[in-house]
Parts: sequence; C-alpha cells; structure tokens
Amino acid sequence: MKINPNHVELIISAVKKEQYPEMGLPEVALSGRSNVGKSTFINSMIGRKNMARTSQQPGKTQTLNFYNIDEQLIFVDVPGYGYAKVSKKQREAFGKMIEMYLTTREELKLVIQLVDLRHPPTEDDVLMYDYLKHFEIPTLIVATKEDKVPKGKVQKHIKRIKQDLDMDPSDKIISYSSLSKNKQPEIWATIDAFIGEDTTE
Repeated sequence: MKINPNHVELIISAVKKEQYPEMGLPEVALSGRSNVGKSTFINSMIGRKNMARTSQQPGKTQTLNFYNIDEQLIFVDVPGYGYAKVSKKQREAFGKMIEMYLTTREELKLVIQLVDLRHPPTEDDVLMYDYLKHFEIPTLIVATKEDKVPKGKVQKHIKRIKQDLDMDPSDKIISYSSLSKNKQPEIWATIDAFIGEDTTE
C-alpha cells in the first residue's frame, strides 16, 4: 500500500479515552519535545501548511489531535514534553493523558519520536524512549532539522543520538528536513511496514 495523503482532516482533539475516534484505522502517534518541530513535521509529511498548528509558544498542543489521512491511517499528535513554563500540575495531567493513550490504544501501531538532530537527546528524550521500550511499543526515531546540520556531520550526530538513547538495534533512526522533505519516502515506507497489513484490502 502506498500512502499518498490527498485528503487530510482533523477528526477530534481529545483529552480522555471516551473521545477517541472509533474508525478501525491504524494509528501512528507523534511524540517529541515541545520545541522539536512536531507540527512542522506533520504538515510537511501530509503536504499541508497549517493543518497541524505551529506556534511560537512551545507546549501549545494540550490535547491528543487525531488526523484522518485518506481513510488509510490516523496521525495522533500528542502534547510535547519537557516544557518548563507548563505548570507541574499540567505536566502531570498531560502525562496521564499520554500514558492512557499509549498503553491502552489497540489501534496504535507505531510511535514516531522526534528528536533534534543538532543536539544530543535531552533527559526527557531518553525517558520517553525508555518508556516506549518498557511497554514494547514499536518506535521510529526521526531526527529533525537536518538542514541545519552540515551534510558531512549528519552521521556523527545520528551516532550520538543512538548512543545517548541506547537505541534498540531493531529500531530505525531517520534524519529529516521539513524543508527539503528528502527522506519522506523512506519515512512513509517505514510507517507502511508497520501498518500495511492493517490497511490492505
């Protein structure tokens, strides 16, 4: 199955399990630090400028946003982590909301964890990856902002991320630029490998 996002719509912004859509489609969740460029990545992948709302204020996404992509799969944008200006109480609420989704949602087939290629993973990045591995959730690491790293140093940065996350050898890491979209076919192919069986008729 080839994913070609022609029709994309926001189905619902959910804060509790009862609000999750029941469409029987496989879901891919997108997780990452609040300033890692998650909304920009989503818009880049689906070929829309403003479908996922980008903001100059990190931590803006405070709900689970479900995007229906061509009736083939659903992208689920989860609140960013590690943003200091969000109160401790809010962080705990986000944490419970995200944990409920990640650990109970049968439709979830893959989590794409976004990290910033320019910098070593933060403590929050490591905790999130360890969390996903603890619950045996399939994970793809996408290292964003590749266009801001000299081409000759990309592999060095990828190696550092692998080491700092102590990545499982079976997990894949792809560096990506939302501007050039150079690795988009590879990312879609990886997503397809996890959800293809669920969407082919």
